[in-house]
Amino acid sequence: MLDWLGLITQRMHMSEIKSKPACGIVMPISGMEGCSESHWSDVLDIVTEAIDEAGFHGSLVSNADDVGIIHKRIIQNLYENPMVVCDVSGKNPNVMFELGLRLAFDKPTIIIKDDKTSYSFDTSAIEHLEYPRDLRFSSIIAFKQKLSEKIVATHLRATTDPTYTTFLKHFGEFTVAKLDKKEVSGQEYILEELRSIKTAMRRFDIEPALIRDNSGRIRRSGLPPSDINICMEGVGPSEADRLFVMAHKHPSVENVQLLPRGSHKHLLVKVKPGDSIAEVKEMLQPEKLPRSLIKKNSSA
Repeated sequence: MLDWLGLITQRMHMSEIKSKPACGIVMPISGMEGCSESHWSDVLDIVTEAIDEAGFHGSLVSNADDVGIIHKRIIQNLYENPMVVCDVSGKNPNVMFELGLRLAFDKPTIIIKDDKTSYSFDTSAIEHLEYPRDLRFSSIIAFKQKLSEKIVATHLRATTDPTYTTFLKHFGEFTVAKLDKKEVSGQEYILEELRSIKTAMRRFDIEPALIRDNSGRIRRSGLPPSDINICMEGVGPSEADRLFVMAHKHPSVENVQLLPRGSHKHLLVKVKPGDSIAEVKEMLQPEKLPRSLIKKNSSA
C-alpha cells in the first residue's frame, strides 16, 4: 500500500513540475575559489527554492529527462527556457560561456553572484543580485525572497513588453541569435541521436594515447590526438612513407601525419566523421607488409 501511495505521490509531483514553466540554472557545480562541491550544492538548493516560490520549475540547464549529448542539451535549454538564473560567482569559464549564449539569444536572464566575486566588465551593466558566500541564514532568506520576486517581475515584463531586452538591444539594433527547428520523423530522430552519440564516443577514441613505460608508470604518449595511431618501429623509411601515401589517398582519411617518436615514427590518421576507423586501420597495419621489409612492429 505504501509503495502505491509513494508512486501516486511521485506521479502527482512530476505532473506538477511539468505544469510549471521552466527556469534554467547556470552555475558552478565543482569545487573552485575555495568553495567545495557541497557549497555549490547548497547554493543550488537555495536558488531552486527561490525559483519554486516564484512558480517555476528550476533545474540545471544540463539536466534533461531523456538521454542525449550534454552540449546539445545545454544549448537547447539555454534557448528554450522561459527564464534562466545564472550564478557567476567565481567567474567559472563554462558559466560565463553559457551566460554569453543566453545573452546572445536575448532571452530573460537574471544574474546572481556572491559577495566575494567582482563584477565583469562586459556584464556589469546588468543588475546582479548578491548573496553572502558564507550563506548566512538571515541574509539568504532575504536573498531568496528578492530572487523570487525578480523572477516573477522579469518574466512578466518579458512576456508583456515587446521592447523588453535583457542585454543585447540596449546597445543598438542586432539580429538575435536563434536555433532553427524542423519536424523530423521518428526514424530520422533516432538516426540523429545515434550520430550524436557516435560523435561523443569518438572523443574518447581520439584522446592522447596513454602508454606504460619501463617502470610500469602510465604516461601520455606526447603525440597529438588521432583516430589511428600506428607505431612504425622496425618499419623501413620507404615502407613508412608508402603507408603514409596509402593513408593520404584513402577517401575516408581527413588528415594524416608521420611524426617522430624517439628512435622511430608514428603514423597518425584522422578519419572523416561517419566513416569506418576500423576499415582504414585494417588497411594500414604494418604487419601486412612483406616480412623481409619489417624487423619488428607494433600498433598503439
